[in-house]
Amino acid sequence: MFQRILVANRGEIALRVIRACKELGVAVVAVYSEADRDAPYLSLADEAICIGPASAAQSYLNIPQIISAAEITEAEAIHPGYGFLSENPGFAEKCRDCKIEFIGPPHEAMHLLGNKNQARKLAVKAGVPVVPGSEGLIQNEEEAVRFARAVGFPVLVKAAAGGGGRGMRVARDEASLRSGLQAASREAESAFKDGSVYLERYIDRPRHVEVQLFGDRHGNIVHLWERECSLQRRHQKLVEETPAPNLPEAVRNDMCAAAVRLAKAAGYQNAGTCEFLVDQQNRFYFIEVNARIQVEHPVTELATDIDLVKEQIRIAAGEPLSFRQENVIHRGAVFECRINAEDPANDFRPSPGLVTRWQTPGGPGVRLDTHVTAGYRIPPNYDSLVAKLLVWRPTRAEALACMRRALAEFVVGGIKTTIPRLQEIFNHPDFIAGKVDTTFIERTWQKSS
Repeated sequence: MFQRILVANRGEIALRVIRACKELGVAVVAVYSEADRDAPYLSLADEAICIGPASAAQSYLNIPQIISAAEITEAEAIHPGYGFLSENPGFAEKCRDCKIEFIGPPHEAMHLLGNKNQARKLAVKAGVPVVPGSEGLIQNEEEAVRFARAVGFPVLVKAAAGGGGRGMRVARDEASLRSGLQAASREAESAFKDGSVYLERYIDRPRHVEVQLFGDRHGNIVHLWERECSLQRRHQKLVEETPAPNLPEAVRNDMCAAAVRLAKAAGYQNAGTCEFLVDQQNRFYFIEVNARIQVEHPVTELATDIDLVKEQIRIAAGEPLSFRQENVIHRGAVFECRINAEDPANDFRPSPGLVTRWQTPGGPGVRLDTHVTAGYRIPPNYDSLVAKLLVWRPTRAEALACMRRALAEFVVGGIKTTIPRLQEIFNHPDFIAGKVDTTFIERTWQKSS
C-alpha cells in the first residue's frame, strides 16, 4: 500500500478521496488554487500546496505544477478524481514516467477508449451492440450525406474525441447535416484539439444507462451493475438511480456482460464506466467508456456496499480486486440528486457566491457528499456542483419518499440551487412511474428551462 497520495482535484471529490486515504492509513496531500485557498476540507489533509491562480488551466490542469507538488511532498501516487486531468492519457503517462502511480486505467487503455471512433470499433470486435453508424471518420460533407440517405434522417454528428455533449449535433435534413458537421467540428477542435467527427443513426428519446466496471492488474474484471442516468439537461446529469426502472432483467444482465467483454478487450484496469443508450424496445447500444471514477459512483457504493475509491487505491497499489463477480450483490434502491449552484428558474444560470445558510438533511437512508459549509464562498471559476444528495431504501417507492423528505429538509441561503427543480422531478408522475428518457427535462420544463 502507498504511504502518501496526492489528490489532484478540488471540492467534494477531493474530500471524498481524502477520507478514503485516511481510512486506509495513507497520508494525503491536497492541492488547491488561489480561489480555493480557504476551502475547509484542506485542513483534513496532511499537507496542502497551492498550485496556481484561480484559472483551471493554470492550476488543476497544470501538469508540471501537479507533478512538482507530488515530487516535493514525496507522494507515491496521484488520484485525479473526475474531470480536470482524470481522463488525460498524457497526464497518466507523465505520472508513470516520473515514477508516480496514476490511480486510474493505463494510459494505453485511455488512448484506446478516449477516441469514440476507436472505442466503437473495439466494441464491434468484442460483440457489443453499437448504434448503426459510419464505418470511420467523416472526411467531407458528401460522404456524410450519402450515409444519412442510406440509414435515414435524423442522424447524430459526434466528435470522435468528444464528451459532455460537446461536438454533438442532431441533423434532421441535409441542410442541418451540412451546418451541423461544421459546427460540431469547430466545437470539437476548440474543446479537444481534435475536430474529427463521425455519424450515427439518431435514436429518438433513448434512455441512458451505464455499467460500473472494475479491473485489476491480475486480469480480473467485474461489473457492479447499472445506473440509470437519463435525467439530463444539455447532456449534464441531474438525477441518477439504481436499479434502472422498468428494465427487463434479461436486458440488464446482457448489458452488464457486454460491458465486461469490452473492458477485457481493452485490457482495462481500475474504475471505469461503460455507457449505453437503450431504445424504446429495450435494445441497448454502446456509446462510450468513461475511463475514471464517476460523479455518481456513490450510487453504486450504496447499492453494493463496496467502497469504490478505496478499491481504486488498492488496485493502483497492485492488489487484486477484493471481491469476485459472485460477491457483488445489488440491494435495494438508490437515488442521487446533484445539487448545483444554479438558478433553474433562470435557464440554470450559475449562482456562485457566499453561502449564508447550509441546513442539511439526515436521518435513515440519507448520505450527503459535499465540501460546502455555511460561510463558504463558491468560486465562479469551476463546475457548479456543491453537493450530492443520496438515499438508499429497500424499495424504489420508499427511496422516492425518502428523497422527497430529504430535499424538503435541505435549506441553502445566499445562492440559488437546483433543489426546487429536483423537488418537481421527484413529484412528477412520469418520473415516479419510471417513465424516463434523455429528453424528459427539456420536454417537461421547456418553457421554464
